[in-house]
Amino acid sequence: MTVLIELAIRSSLILAAGLVLNTRLSRRSAALRHRVLVVSIVAAALVAPLSLTLPAWTVSVPAPMLSPAEGLLSPHGEDAPGTAALVSAGRSRNSSPAGPSDEPASVSAAVVIWLTGVAFAAALLLIGVLHVRQLARRAIRVQEDESLDLLARVAARYGLTRRIVLARTESPDLLATWGVWRPQVLLPHQSRDWSPERLHIVLCHELAHIRRHDWLVQMAAECLRVILWFNPLAWIVCTRLRRESEQACDDEVLGIGVGGGDYASHLLDLAKQCRRPGSRWTPVLSMAHPSTLERRIMAMLNPRLDRHSPSWRVLAALCAVLLLITVPIASLRARQAGPAVFSGTVYDVTGGVLPGVAVKLVDANQAEVATTTSASGRFEFPAVPPGTFVLDVTLPGFRSLRQNVVLRDARDWDRVVTLQVGDLRETITVTTANPGATARPEPAAAVRVGGNVRPPVKIKDVRPTYPASMAEAGLSGVVPLEAVIGRDGSVTLVRVLSAQVHPDFALAAADEVRQWQFRPTLLNGQAVDVIMSVSVTFDLR
Repeated sequence: MTVLIELAIRSSLILAAGLVLNTRLSRRSAALRHRVLVVSIVAAALVAPLSLTLPAWTVSVPAPMLSPAEGLLSPHGEDAPGTAALVSAGRSRNSSPAGPSDEPASVSAAVVIWLTGVAFAAALLLIGVLHVRQLARRAIRVQEDESLDLLARVAARYGLTRRIVLARTESPDLLATWGVWRPQVLLPHQSRDWSPERLHIVLCHELAHIRRHDWLVQMAAECLRVILWFNPLAWIVCTRLRRESEQACDDEVLGIGVGGGDYASHLLDLAKQCRRPGSRWTPVLSMAHPSTLERRIMAMLNPRLDRHSPSWRVLAALCAVLLLITVPIASLRARQAGPAVFSGTVYDVTGGVLPGVAVKLVDANQAEVATTTSASGRFEFPAVPPGTFVLDVTLPGFRSLRQNVVLRDARDWDRVVTLQVGDLRETITVTTANPGATARPEPAAAVRVGGNVRPPVKIKDVRPTYPASMAEAGLSGVVPLEAVIGRDGSVTLVRVLSAQVHPDFALAAADEVRQWQFRPTLLNGQAVDVIMSVSVTFDLR
């Protein structure tokens, strides 16, 4: 069903382009406008084969976002297949499952409706063809020598070599042309009373249809309308195609020397005689159809209109323009993002991949899908729908990453994650006796490192001293610091993290930490900067 929708949209774009171009050429000849519609119909019909042969040009279409009522669970409450394990924090795994999706049922209903419309429209077209065929089989061929001679002269004037049948039907209203290999001009039964002048005008008009292959073109348009019965553009193109073909044949008649006033007079009389020239579903080209009469008479009485047939150069340029429109439209592929595999690669700051990283994806209901990266640093979560999630990435020795990710476009389902080297933490307690007791610093806390990180080793340690002013005042406190160990192992930056620390304590702690020296921190054999957290406690005993 998706393929049918895409083809319908592409065909609509081409038909719309043809209608726009037809409207823009309103001051040019009806023959040129008719050719514009013909080429657009052919281009619309070529969309399907061109889509199968041309390289695809994919355009992502934003998908509907995941609603809070939906989660990472499958419709029946089971885990999605793959390596990820589901741990539901917000609901029980044994909760009542959601009902089956209604999407397949809706797609099936849409297909049934479309096929029903196609069958109905095709049946109407087939009934019309059979009706005209039956009338043509019952028609009596014209045997008058004058009429046949006139038919031969008009055919020779148009350069027609095909055998053309001239017949009178039992219908008093039908005046039309139909057929391809053995075209027939069907006259109403009262045509035996026509004057030679009127018969000459009618034959010039109808044989112009035959020379231009208008019935074949109109039938192709009708077949396209059967397939696209739901598309108003297809109906508009078919209606306008009939109108332009009739006006183009009027221009042919005027071009052979028939006066506009005389032609309009005969056309009005024919319209009065043929009051019902056939249903709109009848697949014939009727000369005296009342729906186009007013516009045609106004056109044939206007001497300033362009009535020339387009040259082959103009037609080639027209085909080139519509081809330039058709090719990219046929190559276009609209793709809606998700549900799809959500994947990515985890790197460190040197560009090396990190295996064994714990990765979690949390949805709006706090349901977690967890996995670990492979030896190549890749992680995958199968069948993740569009929506907003929390991505949690952790590895010992590196800073944990927790961020929101929005999955909407197709490119959002592939991620690159870079982990920074984790913080080093050291806690120092500075105590003093009351008075003169020596401080007994506590040992530094252990440093957590990952398998790819060689932690820094302190090679010069300067212990902070208790500020005398604070000891005399009987005050104690804790100073939280953040220090940056440079690639050469020196402390390049120290800052106090709390505004509630007394300046004497802050200066005493920061001055001593700046004097520390370390062996450089190595990540995959390369020296990197690392952030160290230091907590200095001044305790008065």
